[in-house]
Amino acid sequence: MTNPSSKLRLMCVHAHPDDESSKGAGTMARYVREGIEVLVVTCTGGERGDVLNPKMDRPEVQANLPRIRSEEMARAREILGVEQHWLGFTDSGLPDGWLPDSGIALPEDAFYLVPREEAAAPLVEIIRSFKPHVVTTYDEEGGYPHPDHVKTHEVSVEAFGAAGDPERYPGLGEPWQPLKLYYNHSFGKARIEALHYAMVDAGLDSPYKDWMDAGDWTRDKGERVTTRVECAEYFDIRDAALKAHATQVDPDGFWFAVPREIQQKAWPTEDYELVASKIETPLPEDDLFAGLR
Repeated sequence: MTNPSSKLRLMCVHAHPDDESSKGAGTMARYVREGIEVLVVTCTGGERGDVLNPKMDRPEVQANLPRIRSEEMARAREILGVEQHWLGFTDSGLPDGWLPDSGIALPEDAFYLVPREEAAAPLVEIIRSFKPHVVTTYDEEGGYPHPDHVKTHEVSVEAFGAAGDPERYPGLGEPWQPLKLYYNHSFGKARIEALHYAMVDAGLDSPYKDWMDAGDWTRDKGERVTTRVECAEYFDIRDAALKAHATQVDPDGFWFAVPREIQQKAWPTEDYELVASKIETPLPEDDLFAGLR
């Protein structure tokens, strides 16, 4: 493998517009400003998503949601300073009670129902064109069990493994093997506890009180985190990008209930799990490009 330039490149694969701004946006903002090329790949248009911001839940918004979500994505990518590419698949929606083994039907055109190799093909082509050194995506449960998140995991793992193989996906560009693959881990127990107790210590109401009272951490994957990227000084950019997705995020709601200053002190990193690496790198890491600098 030959590197056509000395600049490092990061590809972040996400399911819907807004996911890039709620998962790893501070990391991307930091790397962009360090001179690293960052590409967001958005697998679907979010066409079947709900309008989650009550201030935007109006008939004219509902009637034009695909266009509006595309416009929101354009604003967010400009704020983050990243490139962005649509993979072109159709949002699967999230029927009540859906799980991979639930038997609950999805629309015929759903991203989730596209055969894995067919769905991975355009991502393989993008990898071979953009030539990322590092790829980030979701874990095997999609971070949470949304069909598009689960499918995003599947196609990302497939494409990471296949893009460098000249016998796989012929005709989609010269082979390129990314060197590291990471899963995002955004809401681990340790982070939630740190933010909760920081709010309590500040005499403020914690948005995580119900989570703490429930005490159910059976799905916590905090022990799997290998890499914590310091990016607190870029949380303002992250927040601005997230607010650009106005149909999805209420600026007066949950996402912004913890003051930024408290977040920066209590948990100044974004966290990842290194799941595949073609190079030697000691763990734990504080940089997705550890071993590549």
